[in-house]
Amino acid sequence: MTVQIDIGEMTGGARAGLDLEELLATRLLVQGNSGSGKSHLLRRLLEQSASWVQQAIIDPEGDFVSLADKFGHVVVDAVGTEKDLQMIAGRVRQHRVSVVLNLEGLDADRQMKAAATFLDGLFDAERDLWYPMIVVVDEAQLFAPAAAGEVSEEARRRSLGAMTNLMCRGRKRGLAGIIATQRLAKLAKNVAAEASNFLMGRTFLDIDMARAADLLGMERRQAESFRNLDRGHFIALGPALSRRPVPVKIGPVETMGRGGSPKLMPLPDQPKEDAKDLIFTPSADEALPVRPRFVEPVVSTGEVLDRLSSAERANEDEAPQAESLLDFGEREEKIAGIIAEILSEDEAAFQPIATLYQDFQVRCRIAKLAGGTPDLQSFREKLSVARAGVEKGEMDDSAWAQAELIAAELPEDMRGVYLLLAKAALAKAPCPGNLEIATAYGTRSPGRARWLLSHMEERGFLVCATDLRGNRIVTLTDLGWQTAPGDEAAA
Repeated sequence: MTVQIDIGEMTGGARAGLDLEELLATRLLVQGNSGSGKSHLLRRLLEQSASWVQQAIIDPEGDFVSLADKFGHVVVDAVGTEKDLQMIAGRVRQHRVSVVLNLEGLDADRQMKAAATFLDGLFDAERDLWYPMIVVVDEAQLFAPAAAGEVSEEARRRSLGAMTNLMCRGRKRGLAGIIATQRLAKLAKNVAAEASNFLMGRTFLDIDMARAADLLGMERRQAESFRNLDRGHFIALGPALSRRPVPVKIGPVETMGRGGSPKLMPLPDQPKEDAKDLIFTPSADEALPVRPRFVEPVVSTGEVLDRLSSAERANEDEAPQAESLLDFGEREEKIAGIIAEILSEDEAAFQPIATLYQDFQVRCRIAKLAGGTPDLQSFREKLSVARAGVEKGEMDDSAWAQAELIAAELPEDMRGVYLLLAKAALAKAPCPGNLEIATAYGTRSPGRARWLLSHMEERGFLVCATDLRGNRIVTLTDLGWQTAPGDEAAA
């Protein structure tokens, strides 16, 4: 049986239908800037399909809790332990209850962990409970970010893994992912790429318009049309919507969110003296502010090392300052030479960063380095590149500058590994083995090397493939470079 739900109207007044069964098999991506009508679209889709299929909404702003009054959704507030939330998710699948996971009031780190726990609970249900379910994730860029942000690495990794499972492996478990985002560029590529249906709303940034045009199979010059879309108007494409891009105006909804666009209201009419009394005189029932309890800030190891080095430099003679560009050039050569001397010693490549930095400080003072010793972050970046054995002079300057620019988006300790792969790809050399990659990262573990490649692949920096002989090929996606096949077990 084919179920068509009405999401609005197309040009000419024809109704815009969405094949619900096809949607369950092919998933949906909604994109549009703030105020383009994404939440309105999601609400229309949820209302029209509520009687046909079970629903779960990951709601970071508590905007969809109003569905409970009209359509019987159960609001699940993200409280209690992660085990409790995972068990609730299991019962949701068992009893086929539509729910709204309300993450309002949680910080970004806890929102990611709660969403990951709930999605894992839905995903890990027993095979007998794999009933069809629509899983809507609003503001998906928060839960599947394309790059690391201010949240902890553990939360980001867990959330990205859960979103990847939903979009890549959820179909066989009856889970149909519907993800909405303000910025395609901020959404992890491997999550967005799994959707086959698209509804693209008003977009202004060039990079987002270009990605939207690519997903819809439109020419780049047609991408400008996304800027001119009105609120609530979208371009639809996909097996559940249309075989070619068509404009759609989303229809009205029966429920309202707690948010919405601000409305202009006239200011209250009152004398200026009364206004002063209102803000300077406390009312009888006004609660007194609570003095915040002081919490000792957590100090990282890097900050401790920086403080120690600053204290040592304060007690010593002032380091000579560079006075010309020639001095700065000689300074960089001296720094490179000092790091090369440190790494030339046995086992130096595998020493902790704190030990190496302490040795580096001593050598810089002995060499009377102009401008003083570089800070820990600069040392970490230079050490990472030196461990990888990358010589900038061997490469084309313009191409290498582009590789360095992309590597700067990675954590400091991973940049050398990326440049090592870039060096091999630019020279069409075989892909470095796990041991060489691990050494460039400062470890002996081949498993760590495999994790590094997997981590960079998840973030969209590269793609790993294997040829028929079992040799590894790495493609650097942003550069368009590819290594020759290489044995990952090579020494």
